[in-house]
Amino acid sequence: MEIWPAIDLRHGKPVRLRQGDYDQQTIFGDDPVEFAIKWKELGAKRLHLVDLDAARGDDPTANREAVRRIVAETGLPCQMGGGVRDEKAIEALLEIGLARLVVGSAALKRPEWFANMCDTFPGKLAAGIDARDGMVATDGWLETSTTPAVELAQQLREKTANIAAIIYTDIARDGMMSGPNFDGLRQMSDATDIPLVASGGVTDYNDVTKLVEMGMPAAIVGRSIYDGVMQLDQVIEIAGDH
Repeated sequence: MEIWPAIDLRHGKPVRLRQGDYDQQTIFGDDPVEFAIKWKELGAKRLHLVDLDAARGDDPTANREAVRRIVAETGLPCQMGGGVRDEKAIEALLEIGLARLVVGSAALKRPEWFANMCDTFPGKLAAGIDARDGMVATDGWLETSTTPAVELAQQLREKTANIAAIIYTDIARDGMMSGPNFDGLRQMSDATDIPLVASGGVTDYNDVTKLVEMGMPAAIVGRSIYDGVMQLDQVIEIAGDH
């Protein structure tokens, strides 16, 4: 199983939110590049970045320099989500060296456009499907739609063969250290053949073991490695991500 350590960026600093709430923010330092290098030294093969400013519709360039430095100084493949809503943003972000981008709200609201972008940039775009009670949430998790997450995945699959992955997050679990929603992940895994990345709530080594046993292709780890509940090198060992 691939392990993607997460670095969430706001105003150029590394932070974590609880359940996507901007008022429940923990800042972990001044320089996100330090974390990127630390995770690499502990064995990370790739990184998952989130631009919280762009996700919220604030300045989409606030974290660009930090992202560019992370890509350049680690040399690791990095994927990033947050505010990827048009072709211009896709081109600008791929240009600074990101390996792939995660498209969230726009994939739900404009599935034809997203499918077209997947075909234009094959293997470079992943669908970020964030769910609250099984329904897709959008706009930095501020809105909940009436579309079941599983249905959205199936619709996107019908429209294009070039989606790189689905990053599936259960919002209720994100940053709460309460374990992933295994049932939701299983349903999503059964729904399509798109590679699935588990995100949100991966808290302890048992969670990692369970995901491996489920045959999950990849998982994002965040708060637990920042808080020291899990050691990243141990997570990588359990996942067999060598």
